[in-house]
Amino acid sequence: MSETFDPKELKVLSDILALVLEDQPGQSATALEAIRSRARRNNITGGALKNLFTAIAPNPPKRAPAARARATKASASADVQQERARVRELTESVTKLDMELRTVRANNAQLKAELFLTQQARAETQSQLVAVQSTSHTRFGLVGLAVIVGCIAGVAGTELFHSLRPGPAHMPNAVYLH
Repeated sequence: MSETFDPKELKVLSDILALVLEDQPGQSATALEAIRSRARRNNITGGALKNLFTAIAPNPPKRAPAARARATKASASADVQQERARVRELTESVTKLDMELRTVRANNAQLKAELFLTQQARAETQSQLVAVQSTSHTRFGLVGLAVIVGCIAGVAGTELFHSLRPGPAHMPNAVYLH
C-alpha cells in the first residue's frame, strides 16, 4: 500500500461508510454493495481495508492552516454572497419572464378573439357578395328578356298597325305604259 491516499477516494469511502451506518436499510445495503464492488475492482481485501483505516487513524490528512482556513471562509462567504446575488438575479429574471409570458398569453387570447370576429365578418361578407352576384345575374337576365319581348312586341305591333290601316290606292302600271 502507498503512503499517500487519494483524497477523492477517501471522500467516496467516507460517504459510503456514512451511508452504511444509516438507519434506512435500503441505503445501507446499497452502500455495502458499493464497497464490495469497489474492493473487488481494486483488488482490496478486508484486511487491506482494515490496515487502511488503522493507517489513517493515527495520521489523519493534514488540514489547512488557520489563516488559510479563514481565507477559505472569507472566500466561501464571498462565494455565498455571489451565489445569493445570482439566485436573486435569476429569481427576478424568472419573475420578469413570467410576467412577459402572461402578457403574451393575454395578447394571444385577444388576437384569437379578433381573428374569430374577422373570420365571421369575412363569412358574412362572402355570403352577401354571393347574394348580390346572384341577384345581378337575375337582374341582367330579366333586362335581357324584357328587351327581347319588347322587340318582338314592337315588330308585332307595327305589323298589326300596317295591316289595319288601309293602304294607298295604287294606280295600275298599265297607265304608265301608254
